[in-house]
Amino acid sequence: MSKILIVDDNVNTCFLVKSFLEEMGHDVIVSHYGIDAMEKVKNLKPNIMLLDMIIEGGMGGMEILRRVRQFDNKICIIMISALIDEVYRKKTLENGANEYITKPFDYDHLNECIRNNTIMRNRK
Repeated sequence: MSKILIVDDNVNTCFLVKSFLEEMGHDVIVSHYGIDAMEKVKNLKPNIMLLDMIIEGGMGGMEILRRVRQFDNKICIIMISALIDEVYRKKTLENGANEYITKPFDYDHLNECIRNNTIMRNRK
C-alpha cells in the first residue's frame, strides 16, 4: 500500500485518521506542524500527504503545499479542511494539490481519493 503523511495540528484527528488508514494497510506518519512536515517529506518520501489547510503555530497548509511543490511534484497532496469554500478549494488546486476534501470527511471517500491517486501515480 502507500506511505501516507498526515499533517494536522489536531492530535485527535490525526489519531482517528491514522488508525483508519493503518487498518486499510497503509504505512502512516504523522506531523503536527510545518517545519516537521517539510523534513518528513524530504527524508521519509511519503507517496501521499493529507494536509490540513489551517495549522496553528507557524506555517499553514497553503505554505506547506507551495514549499513541497518546489522540490517534489510526485507526492500526491490531498488538502483536508473544515472550510467549505470554493475559493479555497480552487486556490489549493491551482497551487498543486491533487484533491480538496472537507471535514468531517467520509472515510470511504477519503479511501477512494487515496486509491484513485495511487492508481494514477502508478500509471505514470
